Amino acid sequence: MFLNNYETIYILKPDVTEDKNLTLVHEYKALIKKHGGLNIFVQHRGRRHLSYNITHYYDGIYVQMNFEGNGKLVYLLEKSMKFNDHIVRYLTTKQITLHQLHIKV
Repeated sequence: MFLNNYETIYILKPDVTEDKNLTLVHEYKALIKKHGGLNIFVQHRGRRHLSYNITHYYDGIYVQMNFEGNGKLVYLLEKSMKFNDHIVRYLTTKQITLHQLHIKV
């Protein structure tokens, strides 16, 4: 099975505690592993000011996850994030590796 590289960034509400943040990270890492994802790398980007307010929040806690997976895994991950009350925004992008870029040329 061929796996693509993906990057997901999600923004948590500013009133989320550090413990809840870590719980969410472990929950999403377990979800990715359970559905065949590999090479999971998580970076906590910290609290940042938003360019515009989202549901009356001016700050947010950013978390970035890089992983290898397929489209079904991304669908399940985003569906889980959609129904999570602590997440105000999320975005998943497909990353093109140098090897894939070399093949296209």
